[in-house]
Amino acid sequence: MGKIFCLMGKSSSGKDTIYKYLIADQELRLKRIVPYTTRPIRQGEQEGVEYHFVNAEQMFEYEKSGQMIEKRAYETVHGTWYYFTVCEKQMNLETEDYLVIGTLESWRGMCRHFGRDKVIPVYIEVKNSIRRKRAIAREKEQKVPDYPEMRRRYRADGKDFSEKILTEEGIVKRFQNENLEMCLREIKLFIQSEMRYN
Repeated sequence: MGKIFCLMGKSSSGKDTIYKYLIADQELRLKRIVPYTTRPIRQGEQEGVEYHFVNAEQMFEYEKSGQMIEKRAYETVHGTWYYFTVCEKQMNLETEDYLVIGTLESWRGMCRHFGRDKVIPVYIEVKNSIRRKRAIAREKEQKVPDYPEMRRRYRADGKDFSEKILTEEGIVKRFQNENLEMCLREIKLFIQSEMRYN
């Protein structure tokens, strides 16, 4: 039986970079679960890579069809943006393992849908000072930097991923992303051990 590995962590903790390395790892052979969002695409992102970018009407179609596993709404400085996960027709947890980037909320939703034993949290941590520098550098690369939204995300992460909530959810295993190569090695070993545990 396969498993879904859910990469989680505060913004600018390196989830996108780690995701790309893990998906490309031929030994792991992880399949993609690409989340959906109604937020605008950012510079450097590609449709179907980081997210599927859809409008509200398309989102409601997925909801009506029963394919939506979970949905989250975020009140941003630009209005409400939705993020959600869809159970794609080609998904096969009988034989395949999957990788997705998510939040605690999306992880809970997938646990309700697939079962907690099938959705494995992979929590990435980075010092706040490093995250702040990365967030500012990423925003500077945008055609129109959006510092108010960056600050909102940064504050929201403090609440969403508080130690109290992580402890209540039983997320005790953490991966420190101070050194990318070392972090990737530790995550790969963890994933392989969970695969063997099937």
